Amino acid sequence: MSVALLFPGQGAQRPGMLRNLPDTPSAARAAAEAADTLGSLEGVPDPLDTADALRSTTNTQLALLTAGVVTASALVDDHALEVDTVAGHSVGAFAAAVVAGVLGLSDALRVVRVRGRGMEQACAGDDWGMAALRGLSAAAAQRLLDDVGTKTAPLWIANLNAADQVVVSGTRASLEALRQRAPAAGARDLTVLDVTVASHCPLQAATADVVSKALAGVELGEQHRAYLANTTGRRIRSAPQDVAADLAQAVRHPVRWYDAARLMPELGVTTTVETPPGHTLTALVTPESPEATHIAVDDVGVAGAVRRAARDPSDRSHQRRRTP
Repeated sequence: MSVALLFPGQGAQRPGMLRNLPDTPSAARAAAEAADTLGSLEGVPDPLDTADALRSTTNTQLALLTAGVVTASALVDDHALEVDTVAGHSVGAFAAAVVAGVLGLSDALRVVRVRGRGMEQACAGDDWGMAALRGLSAAAAQRLLDDVGTKTAPLWIANLNAADQVVVSGTRASLEALRQRAPAAGARDLTVLDVTVASHCPLQAATADVVSKALAGVELGEQHRAYLANTTGRRIRSAPQDVAADLAQAVRHPVRWYDAARLMPELGVTTTVETPPGHTLTALVTPESPEATHIAVDDVGVAGAVRRAARDPSDRSHQRRRTP
C-alpha cells in the first residue's frame, strides 16, 4: 500500500471547520502550536473559523492550513498511517510541505499570512473572483476565455483540475460575461467559488515575490515524503528548496492538479486520504485511478480513514464514488 495525503485549498472552507478536529495527543500539540502562533500575529481573529472571519482570504488560508496539519498529525503520528506522498491544492500545498518535513507549522502559518495579505492587496483595486468551468478541455476553455476576456476585464485559467474542468480567475464582470457565453461553447456549467480574490494568475506576481522573500528567511527541514508540485504536477522527492520555490511561485501560475492526479498511479499510489474540509480532491483523483482507494476524512473520520486505508484496494465495496 502506498498512501498519498491530500490537502484542499481555498473554496473548501466552511464556518466551524476547526471545531471538530481530532483531539489525539499529536493533533492537540499541533493545534496548540497553531493557536500560539496565530495569537502572536496581529489582526488574526479568535476564533478563526466564524463565517465573518472566513470572509477574509488570509483567515481562510490560515484555517485551512491549521485543519490540514492537525488532521495529518492525528493520522500519521497517532494512528500510524504510513504516508509516502503529499499533495496540496493551492494553499493546501503549505500543509503538504509541513507534513513532508520541509516547513514547521509556525513558519508555514507566518508565510501563509504574508501570502494571504499579498493576494488581498493585489485584488484591492477591483471586484475579483474565481469560478469552476466544467465540460470543456483546457484548450477549448482557453479559446473561450480569449474571446470573452478583455484588457480591462481579464480572464485566466487558474486551476487545471480535470480533463473537463478548469477554474477561472477574473473580475466579477468578466466571470458574469463568461457565464453567459459558456453554454454556447459547450460548457456544462460555471460555478462561482467562495473566493474573493483572483489567484494563480499574473495578477499575483507581486505576491509570489513577497512569499519567496518570506520563505528565504525560513530554515527548511529535511524532506522525508514525496511532494507533488502545484506548478508542474510533478514529484519532488528530496529537494526542500524546490518545494519552497513551488510554494512561492504557484500563486501566479495555474495549479496543475490534473497532472498530479494522473501521475499518482504511475507512482504506485494505491490510496489517497483527503484531510478536512470537504472531499473535492477525492472526487477529482478518483476518475484518474479508479482502481485505488480514495477516502475523505470528512466522510468517515480519522479512525475510519485509517481502517479503510488498511484494506485491500481490490475490495471496492466500501468506497463512495463522487463526481467533481
